[in-house]
Amino acid sequence: MSAILSVNNMEKYYGSKGSVTKAVDNISFQVEAGEFVGIMGASGSGKTTLLNCISTIDRVTSGEVKVGGKDITKLRGNALHKFRREELGFVFQDFHLLDTLTVYENIALALSIRHVAPAKIEKRVREAAARLGISDILNKYPYQISGGEKQRTASARAIIGEPKLILADEPTGALDSRASRMLLLRFREMNEKLGATILMVTHDAFTASYASRILFIKDGRIFSEIRKGNGDRKSFFNQIMDVVALLGGDLNDAV
Repeated sequence: MSAILSVNNMEKYYGSKGSVTKAVDNISFQVEAGEFVGIMGASGSGKTTLLNCISTIDRVTSGEVKVGGKDITKLRGNALHKFRREELGFVFQDFHLLDTLTVYENIALALSIRHVAPAKIEKRVREAAARLGISDILNKYPYQISGGEKQRTASARAIIGEPKLILADEPTGALDSRASRMLLLRFREMNEKLGATILMVTHDAFTASYASRILFIKDGRIFSEIRKGNGDRKSFFNQIMDVVALLGGDLNDAV
């Protein structure tokens, strides 16, 4: 397998000389093509900063981030916009759908900005919607659908451009338990059947148990790593909880 994402000696500092906070402290890891990797950590551990640097929302202080072999920390201007548009897919906790567009139009937007032909857009939108079980709501607006349907719409938008890497930031944070489970099943299906490479930040052990590997972040560093292997999801959940217990109070909010 080849590495889709390679993070090498990443550091991220905030503040000035008088008051400096090291949010990410010399982190290195790789994500292989077709992996579903979760990142867990308590609030303030650095997991969201790490994701923001990988997504180019924020800039690293030092180190490199390679996606598909390209060091994205060196990208600027149009090259950076092109990378975000064509090689990354995003799924946010707050959906980030446009209220004035239908579900169909929200999904199609990811291809429209890349100047894909309308006939091809329609085919791909309908395929993505079918995969995520939202074909019957394509003509509705975001205010007319449930939170789970909004998140599946956001997921369809993320995968439609066939990005190298899908980044998910607390994707179940605004969903109830039923909608969360449905979304996570779709994520796993995207990963296993479509070969999507997913990097997901979460504080929730149940959500993390759908991934195949978990990186635990503490004080800006990788504290531990576990892999699902050939075990079932319940066994993996128990493994995750063992690490949570080992970390004690630092991950109380991960339970």
